[in-house]
Amino acid sequence: MTHPPTDAPIETYLDTASGEPLHPAALEVIDRARAVGYADPRRLHQPGRRSRMLLDNARASIAESLGVRTEEVTFTPSGTHAVHLGLLGLVSRRPEARVLAGAVEHSAVMHAGRWHADRGGRFETLPVDPTGRLEPTTVAAALEGGPISVLAVQTANHEVGTIQPIAEIAEAAPAVDLFVDACASGGRLALPDGWATAALSAHKWGGPAGVGVLLVRGRARWHAPFPVDDRADDRGIGFEDVAGALAAAAALRAVTDDQATTARQRRLVDRIRGAVAALPDVEVVGDPQRRLPHLVTFSCLYIDGEALVTELDRLGFSVASGSACTASTLEPSHVLAAMGVLTHGNVRVSLTRETSEADVERFLSALPGVLARLRSEVGL
Repeated sequence: MTHPPTDAPIETYLDTASGEPLHPAALEVIDRARAVGYADPRRLHQPGRRSRMLLDNARASIAESLGVRTEEVTFTPSGTHAVHLGLLGLVSRRPEARVLAGAVEHSAVMHAGRWHADRGGRFETLPVDPTGRLEPTTVAAALEGGPISVLAVQTANHEVGTIQPIAEIAEAAPAVDLFVDACASGGRLALPDGWATAALSAHKWGGPAGVGVLLVRGRARWHAPFPVDDRADDRGIGFEDVAGALAAAAALRAVTDDQATTARQRRLVDRIRGAVAALPDVEVVGDPQRRLPHLVTFSCLYIDGEALVTELDRLGFSVASGSACTASTLEPSHVLAAMGVLTHGNVRVSLTRETSEADVERFLSALPGVLARLRSEVGL
């Protein structure tokens, strides 16, 4: 029997913006739900009816947690799929529609917009300020260039945490259909008003991966943008993950009610922001106040982001770098580029509900030495 070396680093996961560990409430539900919710909820036999009841319960719980109507909730195979459906469903019968998005939107939004443009529509991005905020005045100015059919705007940025002024944007463009990407903020921030469609992702709040949530207002001009077969519902969704939906609902209810953890994470992130900002040639990015409570991003001059992540991982700290959701491409972050800040040598730290003050202090103690070593390797 082998044992890990006694000097092995403590594993400290600091990348919940990519995926939160399963919440205990989800773990408690998911195995029992799989044992009874295995049947197709669209079948008329008893196991199918039982699955339908479980799925309806999950939908009602999600709706209550988000403050929406049950019939507005649809489960999808992922947050990305919910984004594509939510945005493209608003223009599926308007192929010439003009679609706008903030320049810091998630890559899933950008891909959907370009897909629309490839089919004869118009897709444009709007500039943001240095914190990543899309100003309502920018949206109002875009309206002067012609009517806008759909505007895509996130509740909060997935890389730097900046919260967008959704209510003010909706007020600046009252006749525009608003698609809101709430994947980064689900369970952490209240869902804002003004949207026609919205998307969320369960694994960002401690639900299982493979469960997304699409919200469609009853009055929205939404139609399924992709083929729908005879086994799917009118939103193009086939056999849902019933157990996953129940686990996602349980986790969302738990994190929505847990304001103490949110407050503790905000204090810890404040500590990181202050300590990191004091290091030489390091820039903390994003809005310092209007931000997600658990996330902070900073850029380090003269250092390669991939090398920084690798060195921190060697010490037991799991963080993200680059374009947070497409780091495997090794391309500079389009979010940071749009903000006009340093795009290389950046690190995104996002805390779990279990992250302790001791974890944060160990990270802050290790970071200066890591930066010094990496800079010395390039002759600085």
